[in-house]
Amino acid sequence: MLVTARDLLRSCEVSAGPFGNVKNQIGYCGLWCGSCIVGNGTLRELTEKYEKLIKGYGVDEWGAKDFDSREFMKGLASLIQNPPICPGCLKDGGNDECKIGPCASKKGISDCNECKESKTCKNLEALEKVRTGALDVGMPIKTGKDRQPQLKEKWTVEIRNEFPYCVIDV
Repeated sequence: MLVTARDLLRSCEVSAGPFGNVKNQIGYCGLWCGSCIVGNGTLRELTEKYEKLIKGYGVDEWGAKDFDSREFMKGLASLIQNPPICPGCLKDGGNDECKIGPCASKKGISDCNECKESKTCKNLEALEKVRTGALDVGMPIKTGKDRQPQLKEKWTVEIRNEFPYCVIDV
């Protein structure tokens, strides 16, 4: 199948339709679920488009000699097979191994910033790890007493500006 320049440009657009499922969630750890490319469906959508482009251009036939295109395509297929979206930890999604959500939920708080035991928290190392990883990939984090509706609105605008090809339904 021949992929045209128009197809290539169109392939850069991301509908991010599942974004609507997570755009209003800030997890117990303070991460905004709407900015997670796994949870908001962007990774899956881009992977599907990437797979189509690679097949369309025949990269496996003329690509780098030391590149194992078969294994690469297998990896892409594996990403596509993952669940399409994550509903976010507030709706029983997220990482099954996370200790932060169950702890906050048990204490009846909406996020770790409300916890009175933050300095002695047994999950502090896990919280720091998830926040550091998120910051490394540019995910916004609620770290203070900021009001969630204003943060989500601000962050949505920032994502639109940073990723103009992403069509975000607000």
